[in-house]
Amino acid sequence: MIRDLDVRVQRGDRIGIVGPNGAGKSTLIKLMLGELEPQSGRVSRGTRLEVAYYDQQREQLDLTRSLVDNIGDGREFVMIGGENRHVSGYLRDFLFRPDQYHTPASALSGGERNRLLLARLFTRPANLLVLDEPTNDLDIDTLDLLEELVAEFQGTLLLVSHDRAFLDHVVTSLLVLEGDGRVQQFVGGWSDWAKYRDARAAAAARGGRAAGGVGGKSGGGSSGSSAGGAMPAPKPKKLPYKDQRDFETLPAKIEALEAEKATLEAQAGDAAFYSGPQDTVRATLARLESIGGEIDAAYERWAALEALRVG
Repeated sequence: MIRDLDVRVQRGDRIGIVGPNGAGKSTLIKLMLGELEPQSGRVSRGTRLEVAYYDQQREQLDLTRSLVDNIGDGREFVMIGGENRHVSGYLRDFLFRPDQYHTPASALSGGERNRLLLARLFTRPANLLVLDEPTNDLDIDTLDLLEELVAEFQGTLLLVSHDRAFLDHVVTSLLVLEGDGRVQQFVGGWSDWAKYRDARAAAAARGGRAAGGVGGKSGGGSSGSSAGGAMPAPKPKKLPYKDQRDFETLPAKIEALEAEKATLEAQAGDAAFYSGPQDTVRATLARLESIGGEIDAAYERWAALEALRVG
């Protein structure tokens, strides 16, 4: 399911894991956490890992216990983000009513049980937060709360999700499972990946049309592949020096531009920003408007070079 993947996850990384159903997203998580052993290769794990792992198929509530007991386990206070919180107030944050606090969890609906599971998850001390499809069956208010909690989490994040907006808001890089064991590492969120993917497909299509115009008519309609199967993937072509240099340096440039864009957006999103020097406000907004075009151009250039290498 996963082949030739070489990736290093460092402290503070916020990684989304995406791909079609059955591509191996949950398998990859379990390999990384040691719940599965790889058939080949190796996985090295850091020391002093404290993992909080949300998996709807695995996590279970004690349905006979009350909401308060499921969260506090007999304690009145729980530690959330380094702050002591009263269990009742914490449950209120997760949109539970006071009349529900002492009722058994069996009385909750499916969506409410998922909400209680998430509430319990964030009571655990952790420096690695692993979320496998956490947004399923959540209402809008709970989604907003979950996004806020994940954004404030100070450790390392591994997130499996199909929720594109949620990915855009909380991750800074992706592992994209494309099928047949291929995993693409990508700096940016889902929207950035979608732009790159579309640009890559467009560049490949342009290359295919150009290749189709060479050589005139085919004598007997035969193709380049045999009846026994597809042709093996060609080795990447050697690019001219300047193109090769661009190909190697563009990922770091894109990452820097994305980081600059995120900083500018944070500045512009602060209400106090607009009361500052107007020259600074205008310059910041102008840069924010132009940087999107630079990012798109960099993605398109990289996709075109990738098409030249493999075309």
